[in-house]
Amino acid sequence: MMKAVEENPDLISRADVVVGIPSYNEAASIAVPTQEADKGLSKYFADYSCVIINCDNNSPDNTREVFMGAPTSNPKIYISTPDGLRGKGNNLRNLFVKAVELEARAVIVVDADLRSITPEWIRNLGQPLFEDFSFVSPLYVRHKYDGTITNNIAYPLTRALYGRRVRQPIGGDFGFSGELARSYLESNMWTQDVAEFGIDIWMTSLAMISRAQVIQSFMARPKIHKPKEPSEDLGPMLANVVGTIFDLMCHNEGFWREVKWSRPTAVFGYGLGDVEIPPEVVVDVSTLGEKFLSGAGSFREVHRACLSDETFSKLQEASEIPLEAFELPPVLWAKVLYDFALAYKRKTVPRDVLLNALTPLYYGRALSFVLETEAMNNQQVEEIIEDQCLQFEKCKRYLLERWSAQ
Repeated sequence: MMKAVEENPDLISRADVVVGIPSYNEAASIAVPTQEADKGLSKYFADYSCVIINCDNNSPDNTREVFMGAPTSNPKIYISTPDGLRGKGNNLRNLFVKAVELEARAVIVVDADLRSITPEWIRNLGQPLFEDFSFVSPLYVRHKYDGTITNNIAYPLTRALYGRRVRQPIGGDFGFSGELARSYLESNMWTQDVAEFGIDIWMTSLAMISRAQVIQSFMARPKIHKPKEPSEDLGPMLANVVGTIFDLMCHNEGFWREVKWSRPTAVFGYGLGDVEIPPEVVVDVSTLGEKFLSGAGSFREVHRACLSDETFSKLQEASEIPLEAFELPPVLWAKVLYDFALAYKRKTVPRDVLLNALTPLYYGRALSFVLETEAMNNQQVEEIIEDQCLQFEKCKRYLLERWSAQ
């Protein structure tokens, strides 16, 4: 069990509802989600014992001091990983440990950099946990170019693999039961990817695989935080997310091979619809194109080794299309990801090489997505995303046939 530092000034030993805020160097922002969470707990969970926990990575920027100093009516606990051990997943592992210790019935997680959080977010993520649901996934109003990893990888892959339509499987804000926290803690699949940015997709996928009662919750406001423009350097995020998805595929083959098509997931809250306009995300299409072409050239032999002959040939054809007419269609993209998953399973090339080689192809799919949707509104783009998911489901036979081949 992790934990290294714990400050529990009120000596809290039991709590029905826990709000966890994972952080690293969030002194400038953590007061907002802390105080909004406090308002939500006081307004909607007044009949329960509650606590707010900052799960930190020993931030050197006074995150602890800001969190503990934020005025709240509910008690607070600060816990930190050992000095030098970082990663959102490690923070949440500490949260699982503490939630089990406190015998929590409901655990809510919100990001430390949230600027749009309201008390209603705490209600929406927590209330279903008292209504026989075990996992609550957020449903935000987002700009069409905020969340391209979600739109083009995480959502279509998890939907095709596990048969549940959970729109934001890496949304960052969740609710889960105390029983599920214990299940997460006892899982034997804890990789370095999960310890970092792979934690969100890991939690969502394990909830589906364990057949937990899953619900989505409409958050009514856009998620305003630190959005990433699709052409920016992804750092470890893409590798963590995709590596976790591929690991889960290898460990849970018996589950997803039996899944045929997908089914909707219920929505708690106000219902769908644009309540507020989300902040604009401006995309640098030239940079996306440059990163795709550069990577397609430098990783050409890796792509040849990882992809089927037909998929590799079509990818080469796509790389020769002028930027203004560029297209990497959903069916081809689905086969690229399925081929890479198989190459990951077979260890065709070293893991780090494989994930680095996939990154420029992701930039190519993001470019194609942006060019196709630049004149569309959010609702039209949602229809495009839903169609892409359907193509992933239709292509699953391709994955199954290749996965089973010797």
